[in-house]
Amino acid sequence: MPSISKKGYNMPASPIRKLVPYAEQAIENGKSIYYLNIGQPDIKTPKVALEAVKQNDVEILSYSRSEGSDTYRKKLAKYYNNHNIKVSHKDIIVTTGASEALLFLFSSIMDPDDEVIISEPFYANYIAFSTASGVKVVPAVCDIDDNFALPSIESFEKLITPKTKAILICNPGNPTGYLYSKEEIDKLASIAIKHDLFLVADEVYREFVYDGHKHYSIMQVDGIDQHAVIIDSVSKRYSMCGARVGCLVSKNKTVMQTVLKFAQARLSPPTYAQIASEAALDTPQSYFDDVIEEYVDRRNTLIAELKKIDGIKVAKPKGAFYCIVELPVKNSDNFAQWLLEHFDVDNETIMVAPAGGFYSTPGIGLNQIRIAYVLNKESLVKAVHILKEALKVYKD
Repeated sequence: MPSISKKGYNMPASPIRKLVPYAEQAIENGKSIYYLNIGQPDIKTPKVALEAVKQNDVEILSYSRSEGSDTYRKKLAKYYNNHNIKVSHKDIIVTTGASEALLFLFSSIMDPDDEVIISEPFYANYIAFSTASGVKVVPAVCDIDDNFALPSIESFEKLITPKTKAILICNPGNPTGYLYSKEEIDKLASIAIKHDLFLVADEVYREFVYDGHKHYSIMQVDGIDQHAVIIDSVSKRYSMCGARVGCLVSKNKTVMQTVLKFAQARLSPPTYAQIASEAALDTPQSYFDDVIEEYVDRRNTLIAELKKIDGIKVAKPKGAFYCIVELPVKNSDNFAQWLLEHFDVDNETIMVAPAGGFYSTPGIGLNQIRIAYVLNKESLVKAVHILKEALKVYKD
C-alpha cells in the first residue's frame, strides 16, 4: 500500500474539532451539548454585510485579483488608518482567512528547519501551519500563575539561534485572552530589529479589548516597517467565520511580492465573501460597543462561576473571548471525551477544548482546558454547573 508523507503523519489533529465524533454520538443518544470548545460567536453578523450579498447585481461570479479587489483593499486601508496603522491598499493582500495568510507568510519568510518563536500556549493551528511549512516552533512558555504574561525579554533572547526567522504573537491572545501592553510590544520590536527578525502579530481580535485597555499594534512602532507583518480576518470582528476572508499587511515590499506569488498560485480569494467583507467595514461603532459590553458580561459571569469550583485555576482574559482553566485532572483529553460519552446533568453535557493541543512543549497543559465564552450568560452558568458536577465524580 502506498505510504503518506511524513508531514501527514506529523500533522496534529485539531484539539478544538477532534472530539466532534463523540459530540455527534452524544446528540444521537439524546443529549444536549453546550459548546465551549470553538470560537464561533453567537453574535449576529452585521446586516449590512449580509444585505450586500443578497442585493448585489453580479451576473458573472468571476475571479478577483490575486491580492484581493482594489475597492476592498482601499477600504481596508482606511480602516487601518483609523486605528493609527498607517498603510495603503498596496500593503494589503486579501487571503482565504487568516489561516491562508499565515501559510503564505511561513512559506515566504522561512525555509524547512527554520525556527519561529511563539508565546505558549498559542492557537493550535500555528503548529499545523508550521508542520505544513516544515518550520520548527520554539515555544516561549507563559504561566497561568502570571496570567500568561510575556516571559522576560532575557529569556526570549536566549531562544534565538541562527535558524530563527520570526517571532509570532496573537494579540489579544487565543487561547488565553492575554493582551500585550505597549511596553511588551516595544520590547519585542526592539528584539526583532536587533536580531533582524520578522515580528508577526495575529490581530484578529483587535476590537475585543476590555476594562479600559487599548490595543497597541506592532505597526504602530516606529522603525519596524521592514520587520512587521499583521495577520487579520473578518471572522471574529464581524461574526463572519464562514466568509473565510483574511488578509496579510506589511510595508516590506519583498515580503509582499513573495506572498503575492503564493496568492497567484491559488488564483484569488472568494468574490462573494469579499463583497460581504467590504460592506462589513460600514458597520457602526455602536455594534462593537454592544458586542464588547456583552463579552465583558459573559467573561465576568464565567470567571465568577468558575471560581466557585474547588481545585481549579483560571486566568482572567483582557481581550478576545477565551480563557484557560486548570482542572484537578491528569489528562483533559480523557476528561473532555468522558464528558461527551459518559456524563450528563439532566441530559445535558458540555464540550470543551483540551489545552494540551495549544502547547508544543511535551507534558505542559495536559490538565488545562480552553473555554470560549461565546454563549449567552444563562448557558454559561449552566455549563459551569455541569463542569462542577462532573469534577465531583470523575476519576482519572
